[in-house]
Amino acid sequence: MAMFNGYGLLLVEDDSNDILLIQRAFRRANLTIPISIVKDGDEAIDYLLGHGQYANRASHAMPSLILLDLKLPRRSGLEVLEWLRAQPVLRRIPVVVLTSSEESEDVNCAYEMGVNSYLVKPVTFDALIAMIEALNGYWLTVNQYPSLSQAAG
Repeated sequence: MAMFNGYGLLLVEDDSNDILLIQRAFRRANLTIPISIVKDGDEAIDYLLGHGQYANRASHAMPSLILLDLKLPRRSGLEVLEWLRAQPVLRRIPVVVLTSSEESEDVNCAYEMGVNSYLVKPVTFDALIAMIEALNGYWLTVNQYPSLSQAAG
């Protein structure tokens, strides 16, 4: 069983079915990663700033990795990414876009805004498990994370 050596993962996803499938894929891959979930862009920013219901960092830890959907209510994933990359310390957090959009405009824009990786949600559950295992192998196992000790919250 793989162990995540970090603070946790923030999943920014508004689709309840996708949330359940992603959680199930992590479990099926035997990954014991703490996953926090927010369902829109504004909630993601509140979480990262430790505002409101996310003020207690003991129960809402700063993530080591963000999985970010692009098509979100209130504030899009690209708007969240743009905001995040403008923050002095928070911009260090690696962001992996996990979306259904294969549009080259979205891909190019995400990279121009500083995304670390762009993944398209697979059609089958087995392919999702394989993607989660690959994500774990790189981002959650061998990748070195920056310090966020100066982060808000």
